[in-house]
Amino acid sequence: MNRKVVSYILGRILLVTAALMVPSLIVALVYGEGWAGSCPFLLTILAASLGGWALSYRRPADMAYYMKEGFVIVALSWIMLSLIGAMPFYISGWIPRYYDAFFETASGFSTTGATILIDIEALPHSLLFWRSFTHAIGGMGILVFALAVMPRTESKEVFVMRAEMPGPTFGKLRSKVRSTARILYLIYLGMTFLLVLLLLAGGMPLFDALIHSFGAAGTGGFSSKAASIAAYNSTYIELVLGFAMLAFGTNFSLYYLILSGRGRQAAKSEELRWYIGIVTAAVAAISLNLLHYYDNIGRTLRDVFFTVSSIVTTTGYSTVDFTHWPLFSRLILLLLMFIGGMAGSTGGGIKISRISLYIKMLVQEIRRSINPNRVLPLRFEGKPLSAPILRQVSNYLIIYATLFTAITLIVAIDVNNFESSFSAVAATFNNIGPGLGLVGPAQNYSFLRPLSKIVLSIGMIMGRLEILPIIVLFSPNTWRKV
Repeated sequence: MNRKVVSYILGRILLVTAALMVPSLIVALVYGEGWAGSCPFLLTILAASLGGWALSYRRPADMAYYMKEGFVIVALSWIMLSLIGAMPFYISGWIPRYYDAFFETASGFSTTGATILIDIEALPHSLLFWRSFTHAIGGMGILVFALAVMPRTESKEVFVMRAEMPGPTFGKLRSKVRSTARILYLIYLGMTFLLVLLLLAGGMPLFDALIHSFGAAGTGGFSSKAASIAAYNSTYIELVLGFAMLAFGTNFSLYYLILSGRGRQAAKSEELRWYIGIVTAAVAAISLNLLHYYDNIGRTLRDVFFTVSSIVTTTGYSTVDFTHWPLFSRLILLLLMFIGGMAGSTGGGIKISRISLYIKMLVQEIRRSINPNRVLPLRFEGKPLSAPILRQVSNYLIIYATLFTAITLIVAIDVNNFESSFSAVAATFNNIGPGLGLVGPAQNYSFLRPLSKIVLSIGMIMGRLEILPIIVLFSPNTWRKV
């Protein structure tokens, strides 16, 4: 383990974090929040800057790092970000308990959208802005951003990017990782800017348009309104955000193919077909189930489309309290929580690419049991998959299920209700936000005890990083001297 290079890169991430807090400080000044609004950000920026300088003022002579260091850098960065990012909430006094502030910030950076806040609209504009800006930062990944803007460190950045980017495989758009990071962020920022304009065209105020664009872009779900998107009661806004969430839940590599004139190749994406098929099937099934629940078919499709878009992309915005929907509809939404968005998107969950592979592996196993001598190569996106990738995909499900069960058992000590405890873990571990029962869209996580909040906070970060970086961080073998 090259500890010096780990400390050096963490220091530089702290400096980037300090810079990213400046917009929130500007918001405090613009809205005239005075010393009470600016002080928490000034102190945090100062602390992050001093810590970053202390860790990175001297560049190590040996800058080589590999997969193990990459996982540790990613895991420590996200935990450190959540701890530092919680300081403005805590210093301002709006969230008086630090573990609550950590929960809120981890939820923001991991693009989960679960909250412990009861009166959201009472928060100052600067804290509301920072709260949602964490979605924008965490959506594409702070380290991907750092790779895009920081001076070059070494050619091993691929190990950091692979550890942070979601999905079973990582593919570079360009031969250089830094170029890939910049392309991804340009697409991400361009789409976010377009969404802001579309929301402004629908009559949403600029501040609210920024807040909800950050939430949709990061598929996070923090809103400036207690009633979320339902507060606007606008078909236009709901349709714009519904399609925007689906767009940000799509693999960003496909947008690069389209921009580079390879739209036909993007249209042939197998994962994209699965994505569209799952969303269409879910909307149709739930709409049919709710025909007797609504008087208006148009309103039914409007609510169902928005809810399905929000859940499958793990965004968490809401226009209706779906905990009152029939059991069949709630079960479909629960399944969508686990499926999540496409690999290479800002969405959470297991990912559609893995789900499609699990289904293919099941079908292959059934065929093999019928004809044991038949050779059946497994293909995805038209390419045969190697044994190591298939083993990795299978192992991920085992690790995922084990950790999910363990976290559920811990939360069950606190929440004596199966639907609420199970969906609380499903909604946080899969980075969705609202669950069912006591943690539904009309509720929050404030009633949980400290242990549950801390465990769910770590679970949110684990879900965003797809587990392995956190496991590597806490593995004794990682830190053992060879």
